[in-house]
Amino acid sequence: MNYIEVLVSPILSEKSMILKDTQNRYTFRVNPKSNKSEIKKAVETLFKVKVTAVRTANFRGKLHKVGRHEGYRSDWKKAIVTVKAGQKIDVTDLPK
Repeated sequence: MNYIEVLVSPILSEKSMILKDTQNRYTFRVNPKSNKSEIKKAVETLFKVKVTAVRTANFRGKLHKVGRHEGYRSDWKKAIVTVKAGQKIDVTDLPK
């Protein structure tokens, strides 16, 4: 799996913006099959920063109903990446 496949998209919620500003932590939606070391290498390679910690969480897809049809959204994984003090990431500049 290459580095661009590991990081799916940044999560730009209010909580993630507070973490970015106060604790230098960045939140990404990542490939559910990737592990912490792959996520760390991907962020360090793509953004040229030093990662100090990676935390991950798996989420089950929620039940989604439209009329009388129902199904589940896909499962997904979130990673919170802590970057070395003094370094920044421009999350809107994620390579495609």
